[in-house]
Amino acid sequence: MSYNALLTEPLLYRMSDAMRVLSLSRSVIYDQIRRGRLRTVKEGRTRLVPASAITEYVALLEREAGEAR
Repeated sequence: MSYNALLTEPLLYRMSDAMRVLSLSRSVIYDQIRRGRLRTVKEGRTRLVPASAITEYVALLEREAGEAR
């Protein structure tokens, strides 16, 4: 990741932002977290989704879609 990307793209997403980025509902996001399919971190009382976890989750979905064919 370039320095400029670090300045413009967040490294951690709040749940509402992760919902928007992934186009998923709150309940689906929390279900994926419970199942261990979407990784999160906690900072104090706030649960955050790392940008890398979003990338990994999308890659997981792509692999699953490829296996289903």
